Amino acid sequence: MKSYLSVFKLRLINGMQYRIAAIAGIATQFFFGFIFIMVFEAFFNSNTSSQPISYNQTVTYIWLEQSFLVFIMLWYRDIELFDLITSGNIAYELVRPIKIYGLWFSKLLAGRLSGALLRSFPILFIAFILPEPYKMSLPPDILTFILFCVSLILGLLVVVSITMFIYISVFVTLSPTGSMLLFGVLGEFLAGIIIPIPFMPEWIKRIVYILPFHVTCDMPFRIYSGHIPQNEAIVGILTQILWLGVLVILGRFCMKKVLKKVIVQGG
Repeated sequence: MKSYLSVFKLRLINGMQYRIAAIAGIATQFFFGFIFIMVFEAFFNSNTSSQPISYNQTVTYIWLEQSFLVFIMLWYRDIELFDLITSGNIAYELVRPIKIYGLWFSKLLAGRLSGALLRSFPILFIAFILPEPYKMSLPPDILTFILFCVSLILGLLVVVSITMFIYISVFVTLSPTGSMLLFGVLGEFLAGIIIPIPFMPEWIKRIVYILPFHVTCDMPFRIYSGHIPQNEAIVGILTQILWLGVLVILGRFCMKKVLKKVIVQGG
């Protein structure tokens, strides 16, 4: 465990150095945040019927999504890990006295956390002081905020456990392109990143709620806005813990299997 914590700290400190990239990311996320909000503003203004989620809750959802994008985006990748597999340098990882699954999990977790720390606070600060109708709202009460924080952290862990399967698959395919496209496009749609899940048709919702993707994004953001009641939020957090355990156990099993048949590329 100390080895994993050391790797986590080193990668976190290293990731915090990329401030210029973070500034560029903040500008990009503000641009897309305003675009999405204006689209939904036009949708709500043109449709007077009741919606499954209010406009203010939708605006808050979008700003949270943009603030913690590094937490939830499935196409976020560590090129270094892909290069280790495809170049043959994975041999150096295999001789380390540490499990590769835990080592890579720590690296990916630290990389996402460092990126979010640099970007989230400036975006949230500005989102709170924006004028209506673009202003982000506060959570209904302190308990809701605590449940949101717990759910957000668990969602991050679930995201990392899902993305570990991308790196595991590269041992077999020797190319990350297919896995990145599959997880990036399909996974982010099912997570509610492209369209909030309450706006989806009922038959799609039934599929979404069977899979683990929605607990990474949709659940914590709707908990924050109060759209998911506190009693349901607690059940949702237990569901996140369950999914995390299942995905980690399955990921470790798959990693163990592929390492038995690993082919060192690049000579």
